[in-house]
Amino acid sequence: MNDNELCWCGSKKEYKDCHKEFDIKCALKEKEGYLIPKKTMIKNENQIEGIRKAAFYNNALLDLIENSIHEGMSTDEIDVIATNFLKENNCISADYHYEGFPKHLCTSVNDVVCHGIPSKRVILKKGDIINVDTTLSYNGYYADASRMFIVGGETNEKAQKLVRVTKECLIKAEDAIKPFETTLNDIGRIIEKHAHKNGFSVVEEFCGHGVGLSMHEDPYVLHYSVNEKTYLLVPGMVITIEPMINQGLKGIYIDSNDGWTVRTKDKKLSAQWEHTLVVTNDGIEVLSK
Repeated sequence: MNDNELCWCGSKKEYKDCHKEFDIKCALKEKEGYLIPKKTMIKNENQIEGIRKAAFYNNALLDLIENSIHEGMSTDEIDVIATNFLKENNCISADYHYEGFPKHLCTSVNDVVCHGIPSKRVILKKGDIINVDTTLSYNGYYADASRMFIVGGETNEKAQKLVRVTKECLIKAEDAIKPFETTLNDIGRIIEKHAHKNGFSVVEEFCGHGVGLSMHEDPYVLHYSVNEKTYLLVPGMVITIEPMINQGLKGIYIDSNDGWTVRTKDKKLSAQWEHTLVVTNDGIEVLSK
């Protein structure tokens, strides 16, 4: 496009001062054989700032839950905490009524891999491990993250290792990201390698994704390696990485009682950590964690 035209990204800057150099780098990488992200996967500075503000509230909500979670509480009480927080801060739960999901966040305890529905009947016990996954919208922008909690602060050695290694999988993948060098498949390879090295398996049915202008966007972010070309990571991409790591085999099933809760087939434990991050010119910025 013409140097003096407004940039395709919607920044309202002239192309020569915005994404011209970016497009030149992408063209060179495409000649080298890399798969270049679609322009719709690239956020401009204003959009990233909007996502950053949503992430501020998402982080604050998870902080509040971290300080509130305790033995003897129901997972429904966690949902109540979220409901009140969202109302007080003019935020909207992206989970609530998403394809019929009945609550404002997901609470996945022990053998639940993901999408656990908060319930008055699920009472947290000392030694339980629980993943709390929150996605909210603020002023039309979205942020998504989840954390693992050990109820009562202590559990058995195997469960502690699972929680620790799952977070290590996420951090190792993040640390490896270099703009215009790393591909999405590199993320999957790193996660898979570290999980297998520690005797764990990787859930393959669920993955990370683009996020920011809606809850789920392109591209998919797989947590295992594939024999196909995947997108190059470039500045302006906003994605989640959210490995789900099983203590036993990778097999899962959806509980027919509610049509949402995903459990391990072998009834062994599962853990997940999730961050929303933006690829920058120098590496990444973790927005929601």
